[in-house]
Amino acid sequence: MVKEKDSVRFQRANFVVSDLAESYRFYCDVLGLTVTFEKESKSDSYSYDVFEIDNSSALRFSILSTASQPRVMALTEVRESRVGVEMLPRRSAIVLDVADIDGIVYGAKALGLKVYDESVLETHDGRCGREVGIVDVDGNLVVIYHISIS
Repeated sequence: MVKEKDSVRFQRANFVVSDLAESYRFYCDVLGLTVTFEKESKSDSYSYDVFEIDNSSALRFSILSTASQPRVMALTEVRESRVGVEMLPRRSAIVLDVADIDGIVYGAKALGLKVYDESVLETHDGRCGREVGIVDVDGNLVVIYHISIS
């Protein structure tokens, strides 16, 4: 039997950042992702067009993985300046199921990141948990949550 392929497959999220090394302090050191690929982007990279980046800026591209999810996130570094002005209301976020909310909140606060007050999460099927929003150094929103198994 041949398994039918989905018409859409989610590949990864991508955030634009101003400094990969600084971003790794949060995404790798605090969240626990690992860098599995990094490269200098070519001068004709499609990223210039789709992210509307001035082509005089140097770009680097990085892919991050978890132990069980390869290539789940990417970071595109635009060097020479901080990434643009923060737009409110926020237009996007990644949402991560994490095992240690308290440890991640502690690590994010230690880096001086904006951490929103914790909220009670109630899922569509009635399970309850905890959720916390964290804003990275470039204004990208990461929402972490955990639902306790009862």
